[in-house]
Amino acid sequence: MGRETLQPSGLRQRKTNSGARISALRRNQRALTYIESADRYLEAIGYTEHGFRHCDIVSKTAYRILKKLSYDETIATLAEAAGFLHDIGNMLGRRNHHRMGAFLAKEILEEEGYDIASVVTAMRAIVIHEEDEGVIPDEVCAALVIADKADVHRSRVRNPNMVTEDIHDRVNYAATESELSVRPEERTITLDLTIDTRISQVIEYFEIFLARMSACRKAAKVLGCEFNLFINTIRMA
Repeated sequence: MGRETLQPSGLRQRKTNSGARISALRRNQRALTYIESADRYLEAIGYTEHGFRHCDIVSKTAYRILKKLSYDETIATLAEAAGFLHDIGNMLGRRNHHRMGAFLAKEILEEEGYDIASVVTAMRAIVIHEEDEGVIPDEVCAALVIADKADVHRSRVRNPNMVTEDIHDRVNYAATESELSVRPEERTITLDLTIDTRISQVIEYFEIFLARMSACRKAAKVLGCEFNLFINTIRMA
């Protein structure tokens, strides 16, 4: 079942070479350099991993969400492209990284031959991936928001010895398992986390991720779905 009516204007018929473009984007030297530089800066200021691992997971998850919900390949690969580039603005500083990242992504996407409608849609998704923007206007934005916020896992923690000092590191390190499932027949998107409560109590997760989960619920509605959160098999939302 396709969802043609929700696709951004101008993107409905542009299926040609979408797979080849995303493959080329993943090899783009400018993109790779920006991702590496952004992660290096965040490491310097003590943030969790935002490098190739995170970008790859977010990219592929955004694609999988839309394909599971039977969106067109062109739309799904555009979300994949936006996911790959969504954090590159961090190389210029954490503050407003989403807005700076959108403009940095523009030059890369144009270099790889994306048409203007696709570029604008990807830029908007990169800006919107920060939950404080409030409005989620289309399915590419929605898929990116969910994919980004769902990447909670101990593998993002750079120095496990420091988890007692930082709540973000502690919550991520406590997340021993993380699975995002999409059930199109039920119209649900579910994040299932296993948290080691010896490292971090569940309440700490909500202290730092409540706004993110609210953004996921809004994003799921754009996709015609309900967002669910389970922690240690208990439904939280």
